Parts: sequence; C-alpha cells; structure tokens
Amino acid sequence: MPVSEAGDEIVDLLIVGGGINGAGIARDAAGRGLKVLLVEQDDLASATSSASTKLIHGGLRYLEYYEFRLVREALIEREVLLRNAPHIIRPLTFVLPHEHALRPAWMIRIGLFLYDHLGGRERLPASRGLDLRRDPVGKPLKPLLTKGFSYADCWVDDARLVALNAMDARERGACILTRTRCTGAKRTGGLWEATIEDLSTRERWNVRARGLVNAAGPWVASFIDSALGLKRRQGLRLIKGSHIVVRRLFEGPQAYILQNADRRIVFAIPYERDFTLIGTTDLPYDGDPANVRISPDEVDYLCQVINSHFVAQIKPSDVVWTYAGVRPLYDDESVNASAVTRDYVLELDEANGGAPLLSVFGGKITTYRKLAEHALEKLKPHFPKSGAAWTHAAPLPGGDVPGADFDGFLAGLRARWPWLPADLAQRYARAYGTRADRLLDGANGVNDLGRHFGDDLYSREVEYLIDREWAMTAADVLWRRSKLGLHLAPATVAALEAWFGSLPTRAQAGAR
Repeated sequence: MPVSEAGDEIVDLLIVGGGINGAGIARDAAGRGLKVLLVEQDDLASATSSASTKLIHGGLRYLEYYEFRLVREALIEREVLLRNAPHIIRPLTFVLPHEHALRPAWMIRIGLFLYDHLGGRERLPASRGLDLRRDPVGKPLKPLLTKGFSYADCWVDDARLVALNAMDARERGACILTRTRCTGAKRTGGLWEATIEDLSTRERWNVRARGLVNAAGPWVASFIDSALGLKRRQGLRLIKGSHIVVRRLFEGPQAYILQNADRRIVFAIPYERDFTLIGTTDLPYDGDPANVRISPDEVDYLCQVINSHFVAQIKPSDVVWTYAGVRPLYDDESVNASAVTRDYVLELDEANGGAPLLSVFGGKITTYRKLAEHALEKLKPHFPKSGAAWTHAAPLPGGDVPGADFDGFLAGLRARWPWLPADLAQRYARAYGTRADRLLDGANGVNDLGRHFGDDLYSREVEYLIDREWAMTAADVLWRRSKLGLHLAPATVAALEAWFGSLPTRAQAGAR
C-alpha cells in the first residue's frame, strides 16, 4: 500500500509503533489475512528495541520475584526463536561466579534447576557447577572467585529482529511506513479515523481503521493521553537501562552474569568480535524517552562492577560506545526499579462496542511473538474471519536454514560464492541468512558489489537495505541494520554519509 493510497481504503489494523511489539503484531496480523498499516515516527527499532542487552533468555533473575509464568513462556520462546531465526540468534553460555554473601549456593542451584526444566529445554545444554580455579572460564576472574555455575541462553541482534518481522509483515501484505507519525485519532462511525503525517515531507492524510493498536513503547501512555484524548486505566513505569561497550576484556565465547552488592545483575557479553558489552542499569526515568542518555554515574557503576570481578580493570575512558533505552513497564507499584515486572499487559478498550483500541504495556523482546499472538486473540471478536495463530513454526526472513544448522549454511554460502572474502561471507550470513543469496545475485566478484565505501562496505549491501529494509540514513545502516559503526574507519563513515546526502528524499520508498 503506497503512501498515496494509505488513506483511500479502510485498513483492519492501524498499528502505531515500529519496535519489536508493533512489528511482531503487524507480522502476525498480516499472516492471518488482515489489512495492516504500521506507522513509526522514526526508524524501525530506533528506541527501546535496539537498546536491549541483546539476549533471548528466560530471565534467571526474575525467578527471585516469582515471575514463573513469564520465565516459562520466555524459555519456551527461546527455543522457538532459535529455530526460526538461527542467523541472528545463537546459543550463548553464561558463567555465574558464586558470591556466598549475596546469594547462597543452594538458592542458585534451585533457580538453575527450575531454569533447566520450566520451559521444555530441547537444544541448549543443562546448567552445571564450575571450579573456577581449574576451568578456563575462571581465568579472567579475580582469584577470590573460586566457584561458579554455567547455563545456556541465546544472543540476538535485536534491531535486526525488528526489521525481519517488519519485512515478513510487508511480504504478507502489510504497509510499513517509517518516519511517519499518527498525530491523532478518534472513533467515528464504528471506525478509527486517524491523521498521519510524513515527517520528511510534512504531507498529511487521513486513515480509517477498524482497530487501533498502540505499540508506541515509552510513548504508549502519552499517545493515549495526547493523540487520543482518552483516560488511561493502566499505569506506566519508565525504567532506564544503560550499557557500555569496551575493547574485549576476555578470551573465549562465554559471557558472564555478575551479582552485585545491591542485588542487581550485570552482564559482560562478547560483542561484535572485538568488544565486550556490559549492562544494564535499572533506574526510574521521567524525561522524554527520545532524549535518554547514559549518565556518568551509570558508567562509573558498570565499571565498578566489572572491576570487582575481573582481573582486567576498566575506567570510563576505556568506553568506546554507550547506549541507553527506556523500558515501558506496567506499573505494579514495586519500590525497587529492578523488581518491576517485565511481564506484559494488553489493555483492550472497546468503548461500548466501538472500534477497539489495544494498548501494549511492558514486555520483553524474548516474548514478543507470544505477545503478538495474545494481542490477536484479544482482537479476534472484532475480526472473526481472521486466521489462526501461525508464527510458531514460521521462519523469519533469512531464517529458513535447513535444520537450523548455521555452520552448514555458512559453508554452503562460501561454496556458492567462493570469491567472497571469509569475513564478509560470515557477516552476510549472520545478518541476512538465506537472503544473502538475493543480495549477491548476479555478482561474480567483489567488483560487482558496487561502490566500495571502504573496509568491507559496498553499495550493493546499502542499496539492499534501502530497498528491502527501510534504511534512510547512514545511522540506520551503521547502528540498527548492523553495528558497523563500531568497526568502520572514519573515512568509510564519511563516504557513506555523503552518499546518503546525495540521495533524493524518500529514496527508500520501494521498501514499503
């Protein structure tokens, strides 16, 4: 549905918000035969959904708060997502050093036993105890840490997970509009009539929809208050989570989960081959979510946690990149920000039989697919002809890897494209999965990959991201569709920015 046609017909669902929940609901709804329009005021995954700790996990620490339903659902989803997107999701072993003063060993063992068995674990190894004095994973840690545990979860490229859901939604008939805002909506004649604004051109038009989904993330409450002029039934807690990235702190593929004296958990995760990702913090936030930034105190806090556990020491000047996001959590009146539930709440406002409004509060990236299923279940009475749930066994774009065997797929990709440099083949396979063959179609050598911006970035890949994945700026390419911003030389970044600057407005319109 092109922009010019968006207001010429009635859509079934207008979805506001292009984060993981909005994209997941759009994909599920489009696959059930509903006519879907999604609008996002910035880029896909431009806020909370690209500011996670990059994990598909059950949430071991949530067991302390008796979140058994959430943990079980997340553990089940961990297996589902690993099967359906093996290119952007992969297993990751976590090492948990034991500190008796914080949590007794028996408590951790019970927690890990539950973690192993709550979700019907199929593909990941069970937890086990570790002697950190002898096991190689103990070498980076301080000598006082002699005992630990290991367990398995998964790593994910969070922003790409959003983009792939949006791609699949579009391929099933949804219209996805980025840099486009819903400025207001009201119920009229059994429908929602909404005003939509293209923020690049300032063009405005009206859209009529049979249902409205508010998946605006940190703006979910302000959208209800300001754009809709309605009274909220649910409260919202904004919790800030910040991360730092430093040069690689330790060898090996394992990550570490660190207990801190304030009972918070901090992760240290191998990241982008050359780096270590450290986070997160949990702090109440009351500012504009668009302006969230890590504070010097948070940087100091994360450095101190690392320095109390690792032989290698870091300081704020070692930080090469930071990011922060705001989690829009349902207000369960917890005093401690770390204890606020990560479970989701779906509020359905039917206004005495009027057009439905479904608002999404909270949620974890791991459970986005189940959240989408539950959202469509709630909306089912308004769309009785919509199809059944279908996403459980449906690979995401590029995820149709035979047997979910990524290593085998990578070997096949390199055999099909033997001239492709090994590092570039690895990166394309991880980012695009089986869609890498589409990106490379017709190329017989690196000279066929278009303009060489520098390093391993070519215009063919950038054009693919414009045509297929809604990239409009250099930042979209460098920090959301990839993390090349951590790797590329300044001259390469400058060349890419200049190239984007030469493009006509809305050059990516074909991605819709």
